[in-house]
Amino acid sequence: MTQDRIIIFDTTLRDGEQSPGMSMNLEEKLLVAETLDAMGVDVIEAGFAQASNGDFEAVHAIAKRIKNAVVCSLARAKAGDVERAAEAVKPAKKPRIHTFMSTSEIHLKYQYRIDQKACLEMIKDSVTLARKFTGDVEWSAMDSTRTEKEFLCRAVEMAIKSGATTINLPDTVGYATPDDYGALIKYVRENAKGADSIILSTHCQNDLGLATANSLAAIKNGVRQVECTINGIGERAGNTSLEEVVMAIKTRQDMYPFTLGIDTTHIMRASRLVQNITGAMVQVNKAIVGANAFAHESGIHQDGVLKHAGTYEIMTPESVGLTKSNLVLGKHSGRHAFKDKISQLGIQLGDNALEDAFSRFKELADKKKHIYDEDIMALLDTESRREDAIQLESLHITCGTVGPQTAMICLRINGEVRRATVEGSGPIDATFNAIGALVPHAAVLKLYQVSAITEDTDALAEVNVRLETPTGQLINGNGSNIDTMVASALAYINALCKLLRMQERQGLLPK
Repeated sequence: MTQDRIIIFDTTLRDGEQSPGMSMNLEEKLLVAETLDAMGVDVIEAGFAQASNGDFEAVHAIAKRIKNAVVCSLARAKAGDVERAAEAVKPAKKPRIHTFMSTSEIHLKYQYRIDQKACLEMIKDSVTLARKFTGDVEWSAMDSTRTEKEFLCRAVEMAIKSGATTINLPDTVGYATPDDYGALIKYVRENAKGADSIILSTHCQNDLGLATANSLAAIKNGVRQVECTINGIGERAGNTSLEEVVMAIKTRQDMYPFTLGIDTTHIMRASRLVQNITGAMVQVNKAIVGANAFAHESGIHQDGVLKHAGTYEIMTPESVGLTKSNLVLGKHSGRHAFKDKISQLGIQLGDNALEDAFSRFKELADKKKHIYDEDIMALLDTESRREDAIQLESLHITCGTVGPQTAMICLRINGEVRRATVEGSGPIDATFNAIGALVPHAAVLKLYQVSAITEDTDALAEVNVRLETPTGQLINGNGSNIDTMVASALAYINALCKLLRMQERQGLLPK
């Protein structure tokens, strides 16, 4: 690895996924992992193998599927964790074990209840064990930014001596500022023996809104791996945002003259995918991927952009894979044009799936005058659910100023057609009550969110819902349709299908 290359380590599937409401099922994790691999992410932290059987299965499946990236599993400084991580990543072409240990006095005293000597022994034992399984071992000093500097250097030296090839100095609690974090990185690089022989890494939380700034400061001071997530998702206020760091380096080569392996035209697709799966929609003014990131309303700005885009745009929308939503297809478009368009969007379908998708496209084109790229991506997402246990056959709603509102719904559940007519306090409540009458469950609706995928009055509505089970597990669902009520039903059904699959894996339902 050359010193001018920045390694992008994506932890969307581990740190991002463990935050409340962000959990993904196996199929969703595989889809995200493949998208990250296609984007050119160097390291994919696929999960925490010891956390649960589901996590282990996900890491193991991703390790078997990924073609280019390093596949990594997190492990505490415990033999069982390291061994489980090793087993999970064993099928990977390029496996990595990422083990960690707290080094700050407050963590050692109150969380681990050990002294510094015992801490060093745990580092030695866990890293040495990990090296028996793979030559690629990363060690992290949890809460490094609140650790006494001299001891941090001793801990780093122990990890290097034991065989770690990457050393991560995370700002675990989001406490650092760019100046002090950069100084910490520089201190360790200059004072820890062997630091010049390994890759230094950064992992910043965004509690003070400084994760990206801290990561860039770390790069300035010798870090060559950045740990980040798509859309910055993660615990509490989130993590360093992959798209922000990547585009900062790409845009400011005068300040950060480094190379990256990332194909930035995949950024928008990855962002939308993670939003759809997790239900965590980014704010409209989110850097790089927000709806307003390339929008201009000010007259002065509009005038400048019309004369020369560079007057107010420091990067092009196309550089991050953002299409201008020009009309691309209509009801008279043929199979060849449809196939060409989905190929342009980076999507590959088999012959049967392509034929099914084309038929659905024709149905949509009969209802909707303008067909945009976003419409096609939403359609293909819906198409991928054709094998789900619950399918919406029909929905008719009676609503208006005079109640009660009523939903008449027909579902196909495991091949059996069932119908229900149920009243509610509004059309959405009636629809969800009707679905609940046909698919009884104990989950509670915690989030209902609607947005328009495109800008016309006949735009597809995108709906995200979040359910909470009696045990506190959060499940996201999403759906899209030209009819908001239908999109709502599809989103609720999507969440219920995930709930049923989860219960089946846990042995709560017959397979």
